[in-house]
Amino acid sequence: LPLLLEATLLRLTSGSHHPFYNGFYYNHIMNDKGKGQEKVVYFNGAKLVVETPKDPVYSSNGANVTLPCHYHYEPDLEAKRKIRIKWSKLRDDYTKEQDVLVAIGKTYMAFGDFRGRAHLRQASRREASLVVSDVRLQDDGKYRCEVIDGLEDESDVVDLQLQGIVFPYQPPRGQYRLNFHEAEQACQEQGAILATFNQLFQAWSEGLDWCNAGWLADGTVQYPIRLPRKPCGGLHLAPGIRSYGPRHRHLHRFDAFCFASPLRGEVFYLDGPDGMTLEEAKQSCQDAGAEIARVGQLCSAWKFLGLDRCDAGWLADGSVRYPITKPRANCGPAEPGVRSFGFPSKGRFGVFCYKER
Repeated sequence: LPLLLEATLLRLTSGSHHPFYNGFYYNHIMNDKGKGQEKVVYFNGAKLVVETPKDPVYSSNGANVTLPCHYHYEPDLEAKRKIRIKWSKLRDDYTKEQDVLVAIGKTYMAFGDFRGRAHLRQASRREASLVVSDVRLQDDGKYRCEVIDGLEDESDVVDLQLQGIVFPYQPPRGQYRLNFHEAEQACQEQGAILATFNQLFQAWSEGLDWCNAGWLADGTVQYPIRLPRKPCGGLHLAPGIRSYGPRHRHLHRFDAFCFASPLRGEVFYLDGPDGMTLEEAKQSCQDAGAEIARVGQLCSAWKFLGLDRCDAGWLADGSVRYPITKPRANCGPAEPGVRSFGFPSKGRFGVFCYKER
C-alpha cells in the first residue's frame, strides 16, 4: 500500500500528465507555478456568466411571476452543453437556503411549497428563468439562480417583492404578549405573515410611525419612527427604524409587524338597527355568503381598494375597527388610517365581512 501511494503521488506531481478530466477539460488547471499568485480558471478558456435583473421583480398574492435568469460564456461556446440549473430562496435569518428547483435539460424537480407551482422557462437560448404560479406571501424575498457546468459554478440573485401593507398587531390580552412563534401565528390568523425588514422599511418610508416594538420575520425586534419623541428612543435621534436586534424567540415578548397583500375578494360592511354582538356579527357575514373579515383584509381593502367607512365594525379577532381614507370631522385623527377601538368585551357594532371573488 505505501508503494502504491508513492507511485500515485509521483504520477500526479509529474509534468507529463494530462489536465484533470471530469467530463470536460479545464485549461491551465494544473499549471500553478507556485508563485503564490491567485489564478482564475475558466472552462475551456471561457468564463461562465450568469445574469439576472438588478431591479426588483414585483408581484402580488395569487399572481404568476417570472424571475428572469440567463447565462452565457465569454468568449461564446457554440457546442450544446449538459447544464445543471438550481434555484434557491435566501432566508431572512441567514440560515440554510431553501431549495426551490433543480433541473438538468428538460427534467426538473421542485421542492417543498414550490412543488406544483414552480417550473423553468427556457424559451430562448441559455435561459434559466424561474416561473412561480399562485404566488404566496411567503414567496417574497431573494432568489439565487445557479448554473453549474462541470466544475464551473456561477450564480446571481433576483429580488422578488410583493405588493402589500405592513400593520402593527397586538393580541386581545394586551401589549408585548407575543413571543416570536406566537407572533407568527397571530399574523397568520389575520390573513398575513410576519413582515420582513425591507417591508417595514418601505412602510416607514410611506409614513408608518409606531412606537411599540414588534417581531419581524428574521427574529429581530424593531419599530418605525417618523416623528422622534421621548418615549420612542429620544427626542434627538433621527427618524428611522429603531432596533432591539435579535431577541430570544421563546422567552422575549413583543408585538408583531404583519404583512398582508392585495385581496382577491372584497370587504363590505353590514349593520343592524341596534348593532350586533360579535357572535351575531359572525352569523350575519355567513348569512351573506361571506366570513367575518380579518385585520389584514381590512387593512388591505383600506390601502388598495380605498375602503372608507366612518362606522366601527367587528373583525374576526374580536377587535372593533374602521378604515378612513378621507379624514373628516368625527372620524378620528387628521391622517388616513385604520382606526381601532381595541377589543371591547361589551357593545354592539356593525361588522366588516370578506367574500372571495
